[in-house]
Amino acid sequence: MKRSLLLIMLLAGAATQADDGVTLRIADQKGNMRAQLEATNLLENLPYHIEWAEFPAAAPLAEALNAGAVDVGIIGDAPLLFSIAAGSQVKAVAVDKSDPYGTAVVVNKDSAIKTVADLKGKSIGTGRGSVGHFVALKALEQAGIKPEEVHFRYLTPSDAKIALASGAVDAWATWDPYTALAETSGTGRVLVSGRGLSTGNSFLAATDSALANETKRKALQDYINRLAEAEKQAYANIDNYSVTLAKIIGFPKEAIRLSFGRRQSHWQAIDSATITQQQETADFYQKQGLINKPLQVEPTFYRGLTVQAQ
Repeated sequence: MKRSLLLIMLLAGAATQADDGVTLRIADQKGNMRAQLEATNLLENLPYHIEWAEFPAAAPLAEALNAGAVDVGIIGDAPLLFSIAAGSQVKAVAVDKSDPYGTAVVVNKDSAIKTVADLKGKSIGTGRGSVGHFVALKALEQAGIKPEEVHFRYLTPSDAKIALASGAVDAWATWDPYTALAETSGTGRVLVSGRGLSTGNSFLAATDSALANETKRKALQDYINRLAEAEKQAYANIDNYSVTLAKIIGFPKEAIRLSFGRRQSHWQAIDSATITQQQETADFYQKQGLINKPLQVEPTFYRGLTVQAQ
């Protein structure tokens, strides 16, 4: 059994109770969506069930979406493209806009690496096709360093964290809350942040089969509106939210507060500007050889769902 599907079986808790027989199988990354909804009591009185599955990163989450083991999940712009290019039958239905500072290349606190130029000849741990990988490639390009002039080691976040601490890699291209964890623990520092390199877009992506199911599509519309409201309320009471997420994912509250506070994120419906940004990201991935052929992204968006104005 593939690891991601095993994770679903192990981590999917009891579905939230509702009278309706509809169940949305929702894939979360490090408990982020669930924590916001729980902290703001917006999982109460649902007209459908939710079955949660938690993933440490986008790659296994995308695998679960592709396999139809979940209906919808939250995923960054770069890994979503990577998944679609590999044949996933999913579409982005809403976008979470944020400050991308926390998507960053991190080095050990006392590392001799001071600039991106110093990465030449060094090793970088990251997830292949992840937002961290994307930011690392963008930063290298700006510094005039070719991808083949560094050594990428494709690792899970937990393995990359250990590899950086042990010196097995020289840098770690990652994302929040992992970036914030490195900073608040005093073990790492940001070499280069995602500002000016990444769009900061994360997407709610749903399978084609879920979107074709009218009852699931209606449940998804309700979920999106609750999610947008939960994020707004989480910022209004960030301490409460930080405690809730810290309990779910086992991270220190300080790391959660730092990562969420600086994101300044908000959900919105898919618009033309977002599609343009995603096309630029796809073109960059194709240029870097991570996508084998040009990808037209517009068909990978579904614009039939809305996000209530917050």
